[in-house]
Amino acid sequence: MALVSLSVLAATAFVRMASAGSMEDLVAAAKKEGQLTVIALPHDWCGYGDVIEGFKKKYGLTVNELNPDAGSGDEIEAIKANKGNTGPQAPDVIDVGLSFGPQAKKDGLLQAYKVSTWNTIPDSAKDAEGFWYGDYYGVLAFEVNTDIIKKSPTDWKDLLSKDYANAIALAGDPRASNQAIQGVYAAGLAMAGGNAGKAAEAGLKFFGDLNKAGNFVPTIGKAGTLAQGATPIIIRWDYNALADRDTLKGNPAIDVVVPKTGVVAGVYIQAISAYAPHPNAAKLWMEYLYSDEGQLGWLKGYCHPIRFNDLAANKKIPADLLKALPPADSYAKAVFPTLDEQAKAKETITKQWDTVVGANVQ
Repeated sequence: MALVSLSVLAATAFVRMASAGSMEDLVAAAKKEGQLTVIALPHDWCGYGDVIEGFKKKYGLTVNELNPDAGSGDEIEAIKANKGNTGPQAPDVIDVGLSFGPQAKKDGLLQAYKVSTWNTIPDSAKDAEGFWYGDYYGVLAFEVNTDIIKKSPTDWKDLLSKDYANAIALAGDPRASNQAIQGVYAAGLAMAGGNAGKAAEAGLKFFGDLNKAGNFVPTIGKAGTLAQGATPIIIRWDYNALADRDTLKGNPAIDVVVPKTGVVAGVYIQAISAYAPHPNAAKLWMEYLYSDEGQLGWLKGYCHPIRFNDLAANKKIPADLLKALPPADSYAKAVFPTLDEQAKAKETITKQWDTVVGANVQ
């Protein structure tokens, strides 16, 4: 599908902050492009299946979905590898862990765009120039197949018990997946008594001990491996675990446990590739995601949308959605690592996993 015939300068500047009139122009330009390419968006992640369908139904665009199980690092590499590709294999947009945003901006991989609801996104969760912006958050939890595991762990230290031999998996490769990196960090934060400066090293040691004890399974944990019993305990974002619980419908029964300590909240961010073949479709996608409709779509998938406080203050959250969320006291001790803390932890964990833990996750 040919790109809309705008100059490079106009395409870059098009609709920085959408108004009612410019939204009509943006929709028209996006429809001329005809398609959008996304990457690393499993349909059971944060309600993305329904979100994608909602976008397609509303605007009539084709959505090309690349590598649903990719990690944040893979998404960044996909932009780098497709700089000159104008086809459907080049991602227009990415959804990555918070720590990946600043570096991607520094490397010139992103283009700035501010959605019309920009002012309702907390300043702490967005780049001031609009190169990236938080979309949703959750906390690391234990997803447990209770048909196999009769007593669910309640805290990180419990995972070292002999009761959990060959049972525990991460939901990604800790050398590339933000979810897995944060899982290691959360365990370390608990082991280090809340000391963020020591969390990465403590997390690596913890997983090294898990591996030596025979409790760690070097397989990327998913709903399928959980149900089959290959990975009966998975460390993953609460919203993914809760979505699995609904999908599996008691076969097997799933327990979702927020640990007592080391409760780490993770913010994911959206960004548009600097080399997006469909830049206007990408901007329209962002407008949809940050609209009330898009934000509530994530909430239906058990994610806390970044505009949650604004939606709540304006009484736009249906009562049934609020009731479906886990008890608020489970999140009372949640820690939001700073960008600097995340960046340092990511570097330590990704570079030292092989030498300290020695388990090739795949």
